Amino acid sequence: MFDFLKGLMGGTDNAELVDAVKNGAFLVDVRTPQEFAAGHVKGSVNIPLDQVPQNLDKFKGKSKIVVFCRSGNRSGQAKAFLNQNGFTNVINGGSWEDVAAIVNKNA
Repeated sequence: MFDFLKGLMGGTDNAELVDAVKNGAFLVDVRTPQEFAAGHVKGSVNIPLDQVPQNLDKFKGKSKIVVFCRSGNRSGQAKAFLNQNGFTNVINGGSWEDVAAIVNKNA
């Protein structure tokens, strides 16, 4: 059941996420600008979920992409959209706090 939910949300195992962050993945926070301003992951860019379609060029040429939000729901949607548009190197990082903890630990 957990694997089903993880697949539905576009989840990933923690080792894959840690490896991607360590290797300089493109970190994309898909929350609103207001949420991003209130706190965000060091080195991340803010491309709100509703603006991902207009910003596909920003994802091109990236070896690994990690998308994240408040809970993992919007980032799951962003991952699905990016996958549908040919980006196969996308990881749903879940919450921004989880990604921030990894970034801070590996800083």
